[in-house]
Amino acid sequence: MSKKCPYEKKCGGCQYIDLPYEEQLKKKQKETNKLLSSFGKVKPIIGMKDPWHYRNKVHGVVAGDRHGNCFTGIYENRIHRVIRVDSCLIENQKADAIMNTVTSLMKSFKMRPYNEDTGYGFFTSYFSSNRLSHRTDYGLFLVTASPVFPSKNNFVKALRKEHPEITTIVANVNNRNTSMVLGDKQQILYGKGYIEDVLCGKTFRISSKSFYQVNPVQTEVLYNKAIEFAGLTGKERVIDAYSGIGTIGMVASDNAGEVISVELNGDAVRDAVFNAKQNKVKNIRFYKEDAGDFMVKMASHKEKADVVFMDPPRAGSDKKILRFTSSLKAKENCLYFL
Repeated sequence: MSKKCPYEKKCGGCQYIDLPYEEQLKKKQKETNKLLSSFGKVKPIIGMKDPWHYRNKVHGVVAGDRHGNCFTGIYENRIHRVIRVDSCLIENQKADAIMNTVTSLMKSFKMRPYNEDTGYGFFTSYFSSNRLSHRTDYGLFLVTASPVFPSKNNFVKALRKEHPEITTIVANVNNRNTSMVLGDKQQILYGKGYIEDVLCGKTFRISSKSFYQVNPVQTEVLYNKAIEFAGLTGKERVIDAYSGIGTIGMVASDNAGEVISVELNGDAVRDAVFNAKQNKVKNIRFYKEDAGDFMVKMASHKEKADVVFMDPPRAGSDKKILRFTSSLKAKENCLYFL
């Protein structure tokens, strides 16, 4: 089971995309064994039944050619140059279609892509999100260089005429010349300003700046397996580090005595508090704090925990967490999601 990707050589995002899926899993298993076998027994990787078009969050850069045509794409591997991508083998096809409509509307509305060199232009990038686990909820998050959105009502009307499945549209303003994609200000152009998904039987609100797992099918497999390994009996004190909008902590709350959720992103914490109320989860507390600093503080007060769930950002976990996790005397020092 393999498919040919036309962007493989320039993209670099899917290094094994040209291999049959079974071969991909074998390679990943071998690499995982090499990295982790010295720490304990490595169990077989759990693959997907259908490993295509699963990604529920599409992020692309808006660019244009010398003829005035706009398109969306990604930065070429190791080069700050945008390559056009109309459809991706791992992204949701409807989300790709929505973004192709956005770029086609840009020309008719006389909107230009933002040019980093000249500082002129409007659109910089976009996020198109949808949830495919138990509910389909499409949200479009447009990143602009200006707070003034020309003809925004007509733009929204034209976009929703082509895609009535869109439930919310948000414009995020980022006029800083930095590597940060999102800015601090945003305005809701349509809908509630967030989307929702049902995961492991619980409903979660996800705003534009909040992290959410991009593979809803495997997320449920991952969470259920982690909770199974933790061996929760209903009495444990659980820490959910780097908790985002509180997903793993709330899913685990049904089998735990107490859950402590720690997240630095304020938007995500607000979503998490809302989600706990929405799902009537009462045995969870939320802290807006750096996870490493929080656990150092816990250790200094001789606080204890039984289980630590840890889902760190791409850069990896804080050394402070790894150093102090053992001092918490957790029954399971950590369940580390890769």
